[in-house]
Amino acid sequence: MTRPEAIQHIREAAKNIALQMMKIHPALPHLKDEETMKESLKALHEMTVHLETIKKKIGRLEKQDDSTLL
Repeated sequence: MTRPEAIQHIREAAKNIALQMMKIHPALPHLKDEETMKESLKALHEMTVHLETIKKKIGRLEKQDDSTLL
């Protein structure tokens, strides 16, 4: 696997993870447990932050590769 292929693979996986995480949020109130909902929202937020970190890192890496082409 080349670096561009790996970047694309990671980008697609991150998108799929984000889409699945978005399905959790609307279901939480139906649990009818405030503490579980609160902790789950906190965890979802933290996971989103970490996922965005990965996306930013691969974006920077991709830009580095693009700058070497010039």
